[in-house]
Amino acid sequence: MKKTLEFKAHDGEIEDIALGPDNKVVTAGRDFQCCVWQQDQLVTGLCWNENLPGIPDKAYRYQACRDSGTFLGLGTVTGSVAIHIAFSLQRLYYVKEAHGIVVTDVAFVPESQRGRELLAGNEAALLSVAVDSRCKLHLLPSRRSLPIWLLLLLCAGLIVATILLLQLAFPGFL
Repeated sequence: MKKTLEFKAHDGEIEDIALGPDNKVVTAGRDFQCCVWQQDQLVTGLCWNENLPGIPDKAYRYQACRDSGTFLGLGTVTGSVAIHIAFSLQRLYYVKEAHGIVVTDVAFVPESQRGRELLAGNEAALLSVAVDSRCKLHLLPSRRSLPIWLLLLLCAGLIVATILLLQLAFPGFL
């Protein structure tokens, strides 16, 4: 193996590292941070005291991470599990102390035929494994959105209503 890049990602040890699409790397460190990197440039990062105000800085630490391309799955030393949007790190799913103790690894269910069966209409599925000898499946429900035909219908209705209101307010408008 040949080293291609070296940079300081965290203060202290790195707990976990995951390679993602587009040459992005996700790291979870003992410095209580989780970071997304593009080469040696920090793209974005998470820190407990910024995302969960009111919790002491040293109460939690990211333990395991995985970048599915769309989502970032995280496990903590306190047993909590979270799923974030990969590019913005907006939290979509969080279960405090899903496990009784340290989450040692997380993995997204692959997008294979069997994986789609496990998803059962959910947007993503994350498996978490912990020192408590349990494996748990975390399902991220599909986010609700309007069908495009309904959105177009609402826009058309809004245009017609606006024209009618203008005709009533200003006779001879058309």
